[in-house]
Amino acid sequence: MLDRDIAELYGVDTKQLKRQVRRNIERFPKDFMFQLSKEEWEGLRFQIETSKGRGVL
Repeated sequence: MLDRDIAELYGVDTKQLKRQVRRNIERFPKDFMFQLSKEEWEGLRFQIETSKGRGVL
């Protein structure tokens, strides 16, 4: 799940979600959050675009 997905689940803005996690970081496991590099994000976007429509009859 991406931060925007979690923010949508909770009905908050992504910026607000990240702020609250940072303020309460001790409540989360160390591997709860990570940040993708620009190259990783571009690769992920490419995979998402490529997979759209697959499996749809």
